[in-house]
Amino acid sequence: MPVARWIRRLCIAGVVLCFAVVVLGAYVRLTAAGLGCPDWPGCYGQLTPLGAEHSASAQAAYANRPLEPGKAWREMIHRYAVGTLSVLILLITVLALSARRPPRPVSLPLALALPAILVLQALLGMLTVTWQLNPLIVTLHLLFGMTTLGLLWWLTLSLPRGSWGASALHGADRGGASARADAWWLAALGLAALAVQIALGGWTSSNYAAVACPDFPTCQNAWWPHADFRDAFVLWHGRNLDYEGGVLANPERVAIHLTHRVGALVTTLTLILAASFVLRRRGFAGARANAWAVLAALALQLLIGISMVLKTFPLWLATAHTAGAALLLLATLALLHALSAR
Repeated sequence: MPVARWIRRLCIAGVVLCFAVVVLGAYVRLTAAGLGCPDWPGCYGQLTPLGAEHSASAQAAYANRPLEPGKAWREMIHRYAVGTLSVLILLITVLALSARRPPRPVSLPLALALPAILVLQALLGMLTVTWQLNPLIVTLHLLFGMTTLGLLWWLTLSLPRGSWGASALHGADRGGASARADAWWLAALGLAALAVQIALGGWTSSNYAAVACPDFPTCQNAWWPHADFRDAFVLWHGRNLDYEGGVLANPERVAIHLTHRVGALVTTLTLILAASFVLRRRGFAGARANAWAVLAALALQLLIGISMVLKTFPLWLATAHTAGAALLLLATLALLHALSAR
């Protein structure tokens, strides 16, 4: 079916581009370029930072935040990539709606959910800038970016038999309804733990709490240093604050970092349990590769996270940490989808 082929191609392109957008967003955040353009959707009222450089009046309108071309370009390249991704998502939705003859090549509710999240992401992107990197908004922006990536990936995996990747995921197990249900729930629990951990990672990054524990496995040379958990997770501190660099004291940042480490331990154990359950039973032959992929992605992410601390948070490792989280999300979703196959 021509429509199915086009949807498949657009979905694969969307997954790749969305992955790049998520990683690029982390790079923008980590290089303090999130406010490289203090307005939205343009840059100092211009389409490009180059236009802003040649417009004295545009820069004068934001005199409290002078133009830094490098940061402005990083921010705008991220926005251009998001714009391209938006076009791909809209094309997928249009094609899904145009396929009127049953069976549809893709789930219509899933295809409609993508543009809805796209609108929400645009709003969060605007608020990220206009509310000066409010941690709640930045974390939500990351979460819905990962949600967009996950939905595109699930849509790709859900294409009809014979589409890209579908044959490897059908017939995932013949281990009986009970074992299959147990495996599915374990994978779903692993996905839920991973979602919470990604949210904690966003909260850690947006509150500049990664460097609060510069050693591993201890934190500030203690197994449990002084930390303020009561104020560490206050979601709202007001709109009229500049959150660049963070507004929390060190005890709150330590509490955030420690919570993120505990979350990593819980997520690791949950995903290992889910993957091991599949690998130890012969009836799940179609899902074994996905279980191994989860373990490989998990090992990579743990290696990146530990190395990032031991090497004093180099930019490339900090950016790779977000990429690792995205890969682990894709692997976990693939396992869950394989266990959902009939």
